[in-house]
Amino acid sequence: MKILVTGATGKLGTKVVETLLKSVPASQLAVSVRNPDKAEGLRARGVDVRQGDFDRPETLDAAFAGIDRILIISADGDNETRIRQHTNAVEAAARAHVKFIAYTSVANASETKLFLAPPHQAAEKAIINTGIPYSFLRNNWYLENEAASIQGVMAGAPWVTSAGSGKSGWALQQDYAEAAAAVLTGDGHENTIYELSGKLLTQDELASALGTVLGKEVPVQHVDDSAYADIMKSAGVPDFVIPILAGIQQSIREGALEIESNDFEKLLGRPATPIAEGLRQLVSQNA
Repeated sequence: MKILVTGATGKLGTKVVETLLKSVPASQLAVSVRNPDKAEGLRARGVDVRQGDFDRPETLDAAFAGIDRILIISADGDNETRIRQHTNAVEAAARAHVKFIAYTSVANASETKLFLAPPHQAAEKAIINTGIPYSFLRNNWYLENEAASIQGVMAGAPWVTSAGSGKSGWALQQDYAEAAAAVLTGDGHENTIYELSGKLLTQDELASALGTVLGKEVPVQHVDDSAYADIMKSAGVPDFVIPILAGIQQSIREGALEIESNDFEKLLGRPATPIAEGLRQLVSQNA
């Protein structure tokens, strides 16, 4: 059996590949990357490194050839770009006659009003339409997404949010990576949907947990979306990113990530890493 991971030099992809290499021989693992030079370290370890660009479907035919099980990691970019790229990847997987497709989706993808959801909804629909057995890994929210806020707090700033009392199921990328690896290497995951969520917390609860890790009180500054955008701009966030961050805050406030689930336990045999431990890791990385 040959497993392929797309986007394998990205932050999540790297963790998935490293997790797989603990249980899968390198000879049975392939990666599809836009720039193979970035994956030379994997090639040196015996991983089959293939060039594949979601914007150039012809490259994907060779990249996906002879693959049994594939993990399509969702791409970055605006919604229109992502929908096109995801569709290209799914269609190439179908042409290559892969036997199983795992896809990193978003929480409650089929029902959510999250403004980032359309590319995931389109990808899930395209995968179902292939008739190929699948597993949708609906990842709630990466704790690493809060790195800039954590750094700000460490520098003396308050925790700024317009998400109100909305809750998120934060978990470390490593937890999501291990769940993906479990699905790729395990049995019985055909036509499944996993809502992968850590313990649901509000922004205040997350800030309090961070304060415990740092040994100081972390003040929380609740603002509206307009003030949040202004604060992000003054902090040097690029203009094109600000509406995305503000939209995420709004979606959290409206409950888009408030999805309770024990699917991490189903896949990993344990809950997601406790939030205090996850924060401790991120604090040490940013110290």
